[in-house]
Amino acid sequence: MCKLEIYAPESALEDIRKALLEMDAGRLGNYKGCLSYYPVTGVWFSGENANPAIGSPGEWSREPEIKIEVNVEDANVEKTVEAVKKVHPYEEPLINVIQLGKR
Repeated sequence: MCKLEIYAPESALEDIRKALLEMDAGRLGNYKGCLSYYPVTGVWFSGENANPAIGSPGEWSREPEIKIEVNVEDANVEKTVEAVKKVHPYEEPLINVIQLGKR
């Protein structure tokens, strides 16, 4: 089992939530689509060749974001990350994949 941490603008939550549900992420027993999210502040410098969704190349950006956390079965991690990338508005979304210990 892995945990995904996905950083995104709050406006992207519903598209990401739907993509996760389609990949069967967040399944807990008889429940599906289980995730949590909370506000964070994202900070980044867009390189000269970047095409940022927010900000401009060659500048620092600081924006309110949300951090979405969801559990994913190991066998579904790669396709789940790809599904999130398809709907995520950022050119290079930050998605951490964390291996969880056995329960």
